Amino acid sequence: MGRDGGVLLQRVLEAESGSSSSEGSEGPVASSQFHVLAVDDSIVDRKVIERLLKISAYKVTTVDSGRRALEYLGLDEDHSSVDLDNLNVNMIITDYCMPGMTGYDLLKRIKESKKLKEIPVVIMSSENVVPRINRCLEEGAEEFILKPVKLADVERFKGHIIKGLSKEQQEQQQPASNKRKSMSEDLDNLPAQPPERRPRLGELSGA
Repeated sequence: MGRDGGVLLQRVLEAESGSSSSEGSEGPVASSQFHVLAVDDSIVDRKVIERLLKISAYKVTTVDSGRRALEYLGLDEDHSSVDLDNLNVNMIITDYCMPGMTGYDLLKRIKESKKLKEIPVVIMSSENVVPRINRCLEEGAEEFILKPVKLADVERFKGHIIKGLSKEQQEQQQPASNKRKSMSEDLDNLPAQPPERRPRLGELSGA
């Protein structure tokens, strides 16, 4: 990759030391149930993205190639034994330049899958090549990030993940206060019921 791995790891450690102040009052709880698959052939870059994701309380699985990612996702017919119906990956972040299969090729395979096409994919690269960026975005990538990946980049991932969830799953992510507000609004929108008519005394005596 041509970069000093020590410098990158130092940046991650600096981000980790300052992460407590950037989490806010709610902390990282909101991201803790989300699972991210990170794909990069560089062990240093894999460690960087893994550490940043864990700082933000994501569950992380890392693989070192696009082919390994296909196996994990159940898209490699020769080596996969994964049940796609039970696959629990909420987002994929992949390097663009990898031997054998580029991040763009991996993106295309994911978007061609009927069951996986809704999983958001983020591409990362150390090269700022505009045609490459545009091609990935046109193919369905949520974002194209320039390396080194920063904690601020990772903090945007939740928005991509929420957008890829079903309506029912999105409702589960709402804070309890928002759910109560939504229920209250639903009750306010119910049609008014006519008042119950009570029989008069004369009607009762006549009966």
